[in-house]
Amino acid sequence: MAHWLFKSEPSVWSWDDQVAKGDAGEEWDGVRNYQARNFMREMKEGELGFFYHSQKEKAVVGVVMVSAEAHPDSTSEDDRWECVDIRAVAPFKEAVTLDAIKAEEGLADMVLVKNSRLSVQPVTDAEFRTICQMGGVTPDDLGDT
Repeated sequence: MAHWLFKSEPSVWSWDDQVAKGDAGEEWDGVRNYQARNFMREMKEGELGFFYHSQKEKAVVGVVMVSAEAHPDSTSEDDRWECVDIRAVAPFKEAVTLDAIKAEEGLADMVLVKNSRLSVQPVTDAEFRTICQMGGVTPDDLGDT
C-alpha cells in the first residue's frame, strides 16, 4: 500500500480538529493544486499518511488513514476538484519537525524536503517507517505497513 502526507495550517485545521471527527473522518477538501489532486485520485481506502502541521510548527504530528477514495470536493462547484476523506489513527508521541526530517540522511530525497509547498504528497515505505520511529509510533501496529 502507498503512504501519503497531508499538510494543514493548524490555525485552519489541526490534528485536534481531525481527531475530533472520530471514525467518521473528514473530507480533505479545498485542495486547488492539480498535482496534489492527482495524488488523491491515486489513494485507496485504508492507506496511511502523515498529518503535517505547516506554518510555524512545521512538523508531522500524527498518522491518518484514507477512509474514502476520491470523490467530488464539496467546497467546489467545479468538477475538476476532488478530495479523499481521512480519519485520525494515532498521534505521534513526539512531533517530528521538518528540521529533524532534513537532518536524517535517509530522508534527503523525500518530497517534503524537495517540495515542501505541495499540500498532498507521496511518502515511500522507508520514509514512512523512519518518520514513524522518529515520532515514537510503531509502524507495524498501524494496520497497513
